[in-house]
Amino acid sequence: MSVAVVTDSTAYLPAGFAQRHALRVVPLHVSVQGADSIPEHEFDSGRLTAAWDRKERVTTSGASAGEFATAYREALESGADGVVSVHLSRRLSGTWDAARLAAREVDPDRIRVVDSRSAAMGLGFAALGAADSARAGAGLSAVESRAALIAQRTRTLFSVQTLEHLRRGGRIGAAAAVLGTALAIKPLLHVHDGRVELLEKVRTTARAHARLLDLVARGAESGSLSVAIHHLDAPEWAERLAEQLRRQVSVALDCVVSEVGPVVGAHIGPGALGAVVLPGGWRLAG
Repeated sequence: MSVAVVTDSTAYLPAGFAQRHALRVVPLHVSVQGADSIPEHEFDSGRLTAAWDRKERVTTSGASAGEFATAYREALESGADGVVSVHLSRRLSGTWDAARLAAREVDPDRIRVVDSRSAAMGLGFAALGAADSARAGAGLSAVESRAALIAQRTRTLFSVQTLEHLRRGGRIGAAAAVLGTALAIKPLLHVHDGRVELLEKVRTTARAHARLLDLVARGAESGSLSVAIHHLDAPEWAERLAEQLRRQVSVALDCVVSEVGPVVGAHIGPGALGAVVLPGGWRLAG
């Protein structure tokens, strides 16, 4: 049985990974000042920060059921016997619901939709692991289970310069955002059970980054580790964190650096730095 794997653009896979691992990527969308939505891959982080500089309102929207239905039909018509579709947390976006609707429309018996309960490479690692299993010849249920298991094992951590972007997008409570602003903290957050939650209150950016490094390194205590370092408009910070991690971790380390796109970026703001940690790695050999 051949299984195709579909994900969405908020996986933020490093360049070339989707093609290399035969992943089909359905884009989410961005809109500026209420204009027509633009597929995420056509709107980079530079355009996002430029819109903010002009004080323009940036909003995001999920992929539609029609877009998913097209991707599923193309995969099945290209010879796949089934499809596993892995997506952004349903508690952060309506994308998962759209994918489920499309699966019911196209062929519910041959399409499985997985909620990663995360975003960025918390989603990306699950999609890559599913693709790895599919390439090894696993059946539909086994590929689905692989994606779900990896999603469950990932931990997503990040720091932001302000909670205001998360508050505006409804991704964190107004009370927490106001408290963070009043105390002038640089909060350390995580994705827990599909939601963004405050993990720790840290006073400075430097301390937030040091704490992030410490928490990521702890994931290596049980053996090999896959890590994705994410940022928005902060490449120097991301490369520094990756280099510090490579020096500090002695076990087998698979570390990639990837900038988030405008859909997630619109909610975390410039200067955000994060890491997705997966003990054991996403590859079958791991």
